[in-house]
Amino acid sequence: MLEFKTVKIDKPDDLNFILGQSHFIKTVEDLYEVLVNVPGIKFGLAFSEASGACKIRSEGNDLSLKELACKNCLELACGHSFIIFLKDAYPINVLNAIKNIPEVCNIFCATANSAEVVIAETKNGRGILGVIDGARPKGIEGAEDITWRKGLLRSIGYKL
Repeated sequence: MLEFKTVKIDKPDDLNFILGQSHFIKTVEDLYEVLVNVPGIKFGLAFSEASGACKIRSEGNDLSLKELACKNCLELACGHSFIIFLKDAYPINVLNAIKNIPEVCNIFCATANSAEVVIAETKNGRGILGVIDGARPKGIEGAEDITWRKGLLRSIGYKL
């Protein structure tokens, strides 16, 4: 029997998160090492072990973010998945380093948007199929929208 479900990520509106898939218990420590080296970052992460004890493994330097990661990871209940919540940093600051961790298989999303995770469940367990990340497009950007976009990127320091 195959069931499809969605799980809404529970988080404050302005908090960024990264959702991914990995294959080894070592992921917890490797993610921590990548994240803790970003100056000023606050984070919490949780990893859902898919064999053996099948525990939610967690790390972080902010207890509330670590607890939020555990809560969401437990709600997702998908083997070998991980979720990271970030404060005082953006996914762009860490995403390439995370992708370069040898045991990281996939990144499903990196966003501050409201998101729902599409899950498939069988008698063997649950897996992530994808993520619904934000709203549908409302049109094509015009000149004012381009000016706004360029201004935003410069105001937050991502373009000169």
